[in-house]
Amino acid sequence: MDILMSTPVIFLIFIVLGILLMLFGQYTAPVEDTALDQKRSLYGSGEAGPESRGVPGYKPFLLISLFFAILHLGVLVVGLSNLSMTSVVYLIALMLGLLALMLG
Repeated sequence: MDILMSTPVIFLIFIVLGILLMLFGQYTAPVEDTALDQKRSLYGSGEAGPESRGVPGYKPFLLISLFFAILHLGVLVVGLSNLSMTSVVYLIALMLGLLALMLG
């Protein structure tokens, strides 16, 4: 029973189960009817769809994600420290980094 619960064997079992699940999904999925173009067009109450992009990209959210990444990692490091002088210096550097991100 120990060999069955080893990591490589479990990994292979999960690969086989994943492939079987994927094949079952492909077998039970409905066949797409490509004869009608109306099924592929947008419907917006009879109006044509917008010509511009709806999503501007990830660039505006980069500073927000950096802010939260630095904040969470900093809280983790300071929370696991023993509040020595090194952790106080790290906390001050963390505050300055977050301030720089907020001010742009």
